[in-house]
Amino acid sequence: MKKLIIMLAIAISTVNAFAGEVTVNQKVLDAFKTEFSTATDVQWSVGANYYMATFNYNEKYVFAYFSEDGELFGITRHITQGNLPMNLQSNLKKNYDDYWVTGLVEVSKSDGTYYYITLENADTQLVLKSSGGSTWSVNNKVRKS
Repeated sequence: MKKLIIMLAIAISTVNAFAGEVTVNQKVLDAFKTEFSTATDVQWSVGANYYMATFNYNEKYVFAYFSEDGELFGITRHITQGNLPMNLQSNLKKNYDDYWVTGLVEVSKSDGTYYYITLENADTQLVLKSSGGSTWSVNNKVRKS
């Protein structure tokens, strides 16, 4: 599970690394059309054993990840801090007020919605994860040099 989420985050940050013409199998295309029939500006990338569709959906820029068999295993989108649940916003204000937000991603999967936020201050970069929607846990911490 954790490896899948890390893979999604890496894929988002390296979307431009897969530029070029991509052949997408019919199972994946059919699954995409069923799930996102009103999507526009669709672009496909391929990774190790998955396909990633990047597209506009309901006026949002979205990433969807499919297995080679057409199974949708995750949807991600960049969001603003104001789109977080109120309790997560409050938790950030209370516990991380001396950091600024440099990235925020919402990950939706069949087992729930997760949030990853990157925070920085002069000395440290933190990546926090929320899987229950009420608190944050430190996923990664890096000291700046």
